[in-house]
Amino acid sequence: MMPSLKRLAQIRRTAKRYGLAEFLPIHTLPLPARWLTRLLVGSPNHALSQARGERLRLALESLGPVFIKFGQALSTRRDLLPLDIADELAKLQDQVPPFDNELARTIVETELGDSVANLFSEFDTSPLASASVAQVHRAKLHSGDAVVIKVIRPDIEATIVEDTRWMAWLAQWLTRLHPEGHRLKAEEVVADYTTTILDELNLAREAANASQLRRNFETSEQLYVPKVYWDFTTSRVYTMEEVSGIPVNNRAKLEALQVNFKKLAERGVEIFFTQVLRDSFFHADMHPGNILIDASDPDSPSYIALDCAIIGSLSAEDQYYLARNLLSIFKRDYRTVAELHVECGWVPPNTRIQDFESAIRTVCEPVFEKPIAELSFGQLLLNLFQTASRFDMPIQPSLVLLQKTLLNIEGLGRELYPQLNLWDTAQPFLEQWMEERYSASNTLQRFKDEAPGLLEQLPKLPSQIIEKLVRAAASEPSQTPKHQPPSPWWMLASWLLGGLTLGTALSGMPATAAGLSGAFLLVTLWRSGN
Repeated sequence: MMPSLKRLAQIRRTAKRYGLAEFLPIHTLPLPARWLTRLLVGSPNHALSQARGERLRLALESLGPVFIKFGQALSTRRDLLPLDIADELAKLQDQVPPFDNELARTIVETELGDSVANLFSEFDTSPLASASVAQVHRAKLHSGDAVVIKVIRPDIEATIVEDTRWMAWLAQWLTRLHPEGHRLKAEEVVADYTTTILDELNLAREAANASQLRRNFETSEQLYVPKVYWDFTTSRVYTMEEVSGIPVNNRAKLEALQVNFKKLAERGVEIFFTQVLRDSFFHADMHPGNILIDASDPDSPSYIALDCAIIGSLSAEDQYYLARNLLSIFKRDYRTVAELHVECGWVPPNTRIQDFESAIRTVCEPVFEKPIAELSFGQLLLNLFQTASRFDMPIQPSLVLLQKTLLNIEGLGRELYPQLNLWDTAQPFLEQWMEERYSASNTLQRFKDEAPGLLEQLPKLPSQIIEKLVRAAASEPSQTPKHQPPSPWWMLASWLLGGLTLGTALSGMPATAAGLSGAFLLVTLWRSGN
């Protein structure tokens, strides 16, 4: 169903009012697209008095949270934007116009079931900061703890739903009409984005994310996450510990304290890869408005993470392929990169490895030949995406948040320390992760962790094996599997050995014997499925 034309008309009026046509490469578009774009946003109007960056910021603010978040994402890439535009968009991080103070108080009292006077010893009605989805107020509990209270904006959900419906409608037509629509997976990407932004409206979910992230870095000296006060938290109100720090984009103050920018930038990269690879639970909204710096020790500064509404995660398979792909790119092992893309299904199985390898080399080599200060992983990703269209490589929706966050991290790191070498910082971390994750002791531990579930499935294996053999025997010759199925005796032996392996692994069988038995079982089961 087509979304409301009323919202489209509002977007069109806003685009024309603020002269957004100036920001679009209209003259480079095909003629039909040029006419459609001018119909929607008008022609460039150079008579407007306001600066272009201010006009863009005001337009995004007036259009609501979906557009504000787009501006926030852009603001983190100062290396890709003109400075006047980047400076204006940075104001979208925590300087969005607030809503009525008394309305905020009413929401708090309604959600927590009591008056502000009874709930808190102090409550500041003037907001400390205001962003696209919520604003925050200072308060103090009767226990004396200083807290900040995040309050969701009223009536925000309807606007978000309407905008994302438009995005979904456009994505549907893009998929149908664009020659490469199937590869872009626009509908899946929009669906993931819609789920993500609607989840932001549930502050209890954000509080739960913060609690998990806090546990993950409880003993870390690199990252601190404020404590959640659950007795004062609901789906529309979130109360957390008040923390003090320096906004990450306040470079003047950080310089005055003689903060070690190199270490700060490198720690940001390490935190990102720790969240992605160790925990598979990463903060995916790393714009400067959500990050403070603890500079109490200027030579060893650390981060404070705020706003955990958007959290990403990866499957174990995606973690593995991501780490191996990045390591191979760092080492310029393009053959392995090409093979991994086929192996994990990111490109079709009939892709010619040598052709794909050559294409990857063509993209990467010019990037590596640049000075360290000019290396951009973000630019490399963009170039790879453009090249991949030749090989029918679809967008991976599960990796979209990761790619966005990696771009943000690189942009933030370069703003802190322009000489940041993302490659040298990340490579040792990735190598250590691969070594630790697939060491004998960790592999055995994962095997033990999964053993109860495998034991539950063991009694079903004989019937499954027999059923598979019967189906194979009854199939036509043209449907015969490429590999002949193993004999029933081979299957039975693997089943018995598998049971022995699981039982002895749980009861303390030596690691080497258990590992060999487990490997035998896994190889056998793999062969039975091919």
